[in-house]
Amino acid sequence: MTQSVAPLVLTLGEPAGVGPEIVAAAWTALKDEPMAFAVIGDAAVMRAQGVPVVEVNTPGDAADRFARALPVIHRPLPAPVEVGRPDPANALAVADGIEEAVGFALSGEASGVVTAPIAKAPMYASGFRFPGHTEFIAELTADAPYAGTRGPVMMLTARDLRACLVTIHVALDQAPELVTAERIARTARVVHESLKRDFAIARPRLAMAALNPHAGEGGALGLQEIEILIPVAHQLRAEGIDITDPKPADTLFHDEARATYDAAICMYHDQALIPVKTLDFWGGVNVSLGLPVIRTSPDHGTGFDIAGQGIARPDSLIAAIRLASEMAAARAAR
Repeated sequence: MTQSVAPLVLTLGEPAGVGPEIVAAAWTALKDEPMAFAVIGDAAVMRAQGVPVVEVNTPGDAADRFARALPVIHRPLPAPVEVGRPDPANALAVADGIEEAVGFALSGEASGVVTAPIAKAPMYASGFRFPGHTEFIAELTADAPYAGTRGPVMMLTARDLRACLVTIHVALDQAPELVTAERIARTARVVHESLKRDFAIARPRLAMAALNPHAGEGGALGLQEIEILIPVAHQLRAEGIDITDPKPADTLFHDEARATYDAAICMYHDQALIPVKTLDFWGGVNVSLGLPVIRTSPDHGTGFDIAGQGIARPDSLIAAIRLASEMAAARAAR
């Protein structure tokens, strides 16, 4: 198999969840495609998924082996895995796998990182101090060279929709206070640069979603559009970024509207996640923009309630792997 870029590296995530089975299913689905990846994890856990496994030392070793067996960078877990029941004893190994994967990407041995879901409670119990993957990876890459506006910015993709978040996991009553001109501008700059760098879009078109219904109705339904969103849109256009004034969110995501922009800047979590999950509930992808490394992940959790039953769908992970591969090719071409 000919590889124009380095293979990807996958992290296994929480081993008691659906991660191992969807990684195995993703390899089965993708092994004949012109790509390769290696997974960091316990080789015994992966062999238990019923796929052929080959142990490798680096992601680069995966290229010539990928079509025949799932390449695994073997990192044994300290405690046995009981499906559906996470053990905090394994949490540090989960974090170490993420750190090692990022190291491979920073060194160029991997072209990007794809992360299977983690369980935060056992991670926190082991002393993990980050809210999640994204913040941890941002910390791990903080000192790496990066030409552009730093993220991270969360982008969710589904079919032809790219929805990018100004605020993420905050209570709805807190979101208006956090929707500041500075946050909107940084988000838009990161998205604009990432669409050019990682998606090969020469002149990105951004649509800004309003915070309030009817885009504030001229101030009758809120002043944020007048006082914050419209001025920052003017500022961004003066910088050469093609972005709309705030548009009512209820008219921004139908088929015809999506054809007019390359990414939507959304003000709060559900404003982005509802259209993404409506368009493609099983195949959505979470992308971290504005980082020195490419990172994607499936848009779902560990699925402890269905782990080990053979019913977990790998659609989102497969989409995340394909997107990371496309982003790596676009970044390499630049």
